[in-house]
Amino acid sequence: MDHSPAFGQADLSNCERELIHLAGSIQPHGALLVLRERDGLVVQASANCGDLLGLPADRLLMRPLSVLGGDLDARVRLLSAAPDLAEPRPLQAHTVVAGKAREWLLVLHRVPQQGVLALEFEAAGGSAPEVLVAETPSLMARLSEAVQRFGQAATIPALCDGITRCVRDLTGYDRVMVYKFDPDGHGKIIAEARHPRLETLLGHQYPSTDIPQRARALYLANRVRVLVDVHYQPVPLVPVQLPADPDGGRPQAEELDMSMCALRSMSPLHLQYLKNMGVTGTLVVSLVREGRLWGLIAAHHDTPRAISPALRAACDLLAEVAATRIAAIENYAHAQVAILVRRLEQRLVEATSTEGDWRLALFRNPRTLLQPLEATGAALFHDGEWLTTGEVPSTPELRQLLLWVDERYAEAPFATASVGRDEPLLESLTPVASGVLAVKLSNQRPDYLLWFRKEQLRTVTWAGDPAKPTVDDDPLTLSPRRSFAAWSEIVRGTALPWSAAELALGRAIGASLVDIIVQVNAVRLLVAEHQLAGVRATVQSSREPVAIADGNGHLLFANPAFAALMGRAPDSLATLDALAAAFTDPAQLQAGLDSVRSLHQAWRGELGLRRSGDGDGGEALPVGLRIELVPGRDGQVLGYILVLSDLRDSHRADAARRHLEDALQQAGRGGRNDAAAEVPGSPADQVISAILTNASLAAMDIADSAGGPGVAPLLEEVEASARRAAVLYGRIRQLV
Repeated sequence: MDHSPAFGQADLSNCERELIHLAGSIQPHGALLVLRERDGLVVQASANCGDLLGLPADRLLMRPLSVLGGDLDARVRLLSAAPDLAEPRPLQAHTVVAGKAREWLLVLHRVPQQGVLALEFEAAGGSAPEVLVAETPSLMARLSEAVQRFGQAATIPALCDGITRCVRDLTGYDRVMVYKFDPDGHGKIIAEARHPRLETLLGHQYPSTDIPQRARALYLANRVRVLVDVHYQPVPLVPVQLPADPDGGRPQAEELDMSMCALRSMSPLHLQYLKNMGVTGTLVVSLVREGRLWGLIAAHHDTPRAISPALRAACDLLAEVAATRIAAIENYAHAQVAILVRRLEQRLVEATSTEGDWRLALFRNPRTLLQPLEATGAALFHDGEWLTTGEVPSTPELRQLLLWVDERYAEAPFATASVGRDEPLLESLTPVASGVLAVKLSNQRPDYLLWFRKEQLRTVTWAGDPAKPTVDDDPLTLSPRRSFAAWSEIVRGTALPWSAAELALGRAIGASLVDIIVQVNAVRLLVAEHQLAGVRATVQSSREPVAIADGNGHLLFANPAFAALMGRAPDSLATLDALAAAFTDPAQLQAGLDSVRSLHQAWRGELGLRRSGDGDGGEALPVGLRIELVPGRDGQVLGYILVLSDLRDSHRADAARRHLEDALQQAGRGGRNDAAAEVPGSPADQVISAILTNASLAAMDIADSAGGPGVAPLLEEVEASARRAAVLYGRIRQLV
């Protein structure tokens, strides 16, 4: 049973579920008409239509738009034929009010589940207080400058600083902030541009309850929201509900879904919240990363303020470009992680070849293991043995912790900043190991590498006391609090939380160690015959395709993953010559072997594999092959380790990158579709060029990070973002 409170009926105990998309009213600086899509008749209208449109709401109901005169009906009919109206589309038209033509800036969108179109009116030139409209040359120049600035940002702080400055310069709000969400849903102001008379809010944190989940969902759907005047009187819709329309698939009357309406009224709780902050007008623009709400651009003003649809579209465009840059910066950090891990892997492989034990090499230099993750201690449990460095719990405590981690381990890596909070029985570990990050190294045994962080007393600055939301149980007396002055608390029993980059690094180190363990066990097959049975089980269970050959080129072993990728039975792989015959260019593999023998260095190559059963006409499977030489203590070659990898995902990523390049060229041609935009060096030409350059830079950063299944979706996201930015640019051109 749904216990969600109706719009305006929520209090602080249930505001998470308030039906804010069913507001049933609008802000008074515009008007709203709801049209039945199948015949274009008005079925719902805002109560202020008489003042703004010249006809009262009751005289508009069940009548066509043509009663308003002008070219409104013709322009709406033309646009309503578009298939992609789920997202609001702008248009300009005029009506006749009191015998005089009146120009309107309109926004139209489809509410498909209800079979209606929502048409929103705002006066061209603005009728709201302190309205801000766009001037074409200035807007284009500022957009061009902003997009170029975003593309040059190398870090998230530099980018967010640029966002706040550019948006404030564009819109003139008293304060513009970038508000970033953490994994727990709390928000923190990480960048700010403000009028000198205002006190800074930089660094302030806001509890997750300040933005309910329904509001977050709307921020994803409708990415720009404007509140002109917090003290406005809501204008109701007439009638309150959409009338039943059995012929249109709506058998019962129901409330209009206003999720995508720019004029939609805001929750009374949210309005009270803003009043308590002393804020009158707001602009909020979503920053979306991989389909999730990464953060918000929030602008506040002390007096009523409205901005034109063109400026709202410009802010939406800047947020889209910024989100693309965020993706590139964060993915570049992951690329740096990959470089660090490859260096570590190289050192461990070399140590294994010369000393026979990668574990000692891993712990020989504690700084190499601890510093990248800013850990204060680390422990390895492998083959029933513990190795530790730095400050770590006692061995009995480590065993207890390992059992607890292993019970909860679901995906790499496992991480917590407060062991004592998550498991009170482990509270004694807090001084030394409040923070734990763990990666599993085996599918068969509880082998783990763990990093620790000591408890760190830290001061968190909140915007007001989040623990005191009400006064005298009156939800509107303090909603959620009256004082937003900086309120600090000392957080105990926790370590510094693990960042996304640190989690990625831990995951990558774990994956690298798993790879090294497979290679080490493969070496043991060559040098320890009496351990063959136990080691074979470990290598066979590995998902990485591995084969071993002796110094004479006879294949001693190929694990099932290797045979499966080759498309051949393991016993059919007898020699390196037989293996080479399976590739489209056997000489390439032979050249690789000769290089390994002469240079005593690993060889990597990309080859085409003819799998058994594919036939002569089948397309060769692209694979990567790595050949490692295993030297003996006497200088002889003990043998070779061959590791195969399926490159289809990597090729798919390359194809996605080429597709993106073609799409960017098409977007560039589509963005320059009028004479003014085609003038080289014009502001309009600079805007679309800057958009495409930003997308290209993002694509290069993403493509250079790594191949694999994760790259193609990221490139597709950049393509979609660039296309949407070009569409938004086109809409701005229509409006200005």
